[in-house]
Amino acid sequence: MVADPFHATVRRGALVLPPLRLGSSPLAGALASLGATALLVLAASLGLVAGLGTSWSTAPLALLLFLPIGFLVFRFLDAHPHHRFGPANAVTVLRGGMAAVIGTFVWEYERLEGAGGEPLLLGLVGATLVALALDGVDGMLARRTGLVSRFGERFDMETDAFLILVLCALAYASGKAGAFVMLIGLMRYGFCLWASVDERLRRPLAPSFRRKAVCVLQIALLCLVLVPLVPPATSNGLAAAAFLALAWSFEVDIAALLRGSA
Repeated sequence: MVADPFHATVRRGALVLPPLRLGSSPLAGALASLGATALLVLAASLGLVAGLGTSWSTAPLALLLFLPIGFLVFRFLDAHPHHRFGPANAVTVLRGGMAAVIGTFVWEYERLEGAGGEPLLLGLVGATLVALALDGVDGMLARRTGLVSRFGERFDMETDAFLILVLCALAYASGKAGAFVMLIGLMRYGFCLWASVDERLRRPLAPSFRRKAVCVLQIALLCLVLVPLVPPATSNGLAAAAFLALAWSFEVDIAALLRGSA
């Protein structure tokens, strides 16, 4: 997990949104990607209602969970220097939409478990693995199209963090891991909170393969935690391993930032 807070414009006690380039192509592409993905999120959530008998609140809940993805796009779009939003960022938006739909399972877990049993849970794990696979696709597209940007890197990382938080909540809701699993999902946001009051943690970090590898490891281990055939004793151990790996990665970065050697 990357522990590198975005250099947001801040005023005492408030977050100040930068001016959006309303006439820009990046904004038009961002709006199109967000709108199309919101429709897909709505269709998928309504599919859960029709096919699995979830409550009608599933649809508005999925859209509500998709809102943070839109906030990230609008909040940091000025860090995207290119003339168009690009397919890579569109894929990242889609991954955020998948995370939002997966997140509805947290509230509807008992109903969904009763309706679909193990096949449904395996399908959920499969959808998460697809989202993980797309994590490699967006980076490749950005490089091939020449649209690599600070915004894209940041957006990709925050989407990963959101997906991990959703999976942690699902692992806890399913009884496959204890409450400690939520620390995995909240660690990133705790770091950002600390960084908001300690400028040393707002220094840029050098690129690191370790951070990306640990992030992928988190999602992979949390997927294993959710597999129905994995007993709770084993899934708890997997969640603990994920927590220790993430804590170690954050410790390395925080120590470097505090020393000023990042």
